Amino acid sequence: MALSIEDIKKVAHLARIEVTDSDAAATLSKLTGILGLIEQMQAVDTSGIEPMSHSQDLNQRLREDVVTKINLRDEFQKNAPILGNGSTLPAVGDGLYLVPKVIE
Repeated sequence: MALSIEDIKKVAHLARIEVTDSDAAATLSKLTGILGLIEQMQAVDTSGIEPMSHSQDLNQRLREDVVTKINLRDEFQKNAPILGNGSTLPAVGDGLYLVPKVIE
């Protein structure tokens, strides 16, 4: 794929980047080199080569799946505001905080 200075300036304009002619020429040479490397890699015959997920065949060490913190939900819900309407109970129900209905 061949690029031109106009292509570089168009992309710079779309990205809202001000590019001088010398910057555009430098960017053109860098992008041409990158696209050349991509063309070389695409030319390599990879049929019969199994894809790999990582360059090194390593296994991830996993830690034990152990609960390290205790459930303190009941303690936290004791601090919930009072339900109101003459009740002295906290505004919780079925382990959830109760909030006033704000959308009809």
